[in-house]
Order: sequence, then structure tokens, then C-alpha cells
Amino acid sequence: MPKYKCAICGYIYDSEKGDPKGNIPPGTPFEELPDNWVCPVCGWFKNKFRQV
Repeated sequence: MPKYKCAICGYIYDSEKGDPKGNIPPGTPFEELPDNWVCPVCGWFKNKFRQV
């Protein structure tokens, strides 16, 4: 699965790991993240992420 990088802080969302801090289980594709999901490092919304 592709990974996505936050353009603000560089955090990489890896769908295989999910986002434990945001209660996102492993295996959740980036496209299926809720619209109100934010970067766990800097707090920006997912529209600041780009596929890497």
C-alpha cells in the first residue's frame, strides 16, 4: 500500500501500521481515514499529505 507524507512536518502515514494515537487500526488505507483525521505530530488535516 502507498504511504503518505505530511507536507508540514514530514510524518509518514503507513497504512500497515495505522495511527494508534488517532484510534486508526492497522490496515486502514489513507483514503479511508475520516475527514476529520489530523496528523498525529503537527495536527494538520489530511489534505496536507502527499503520496510518497
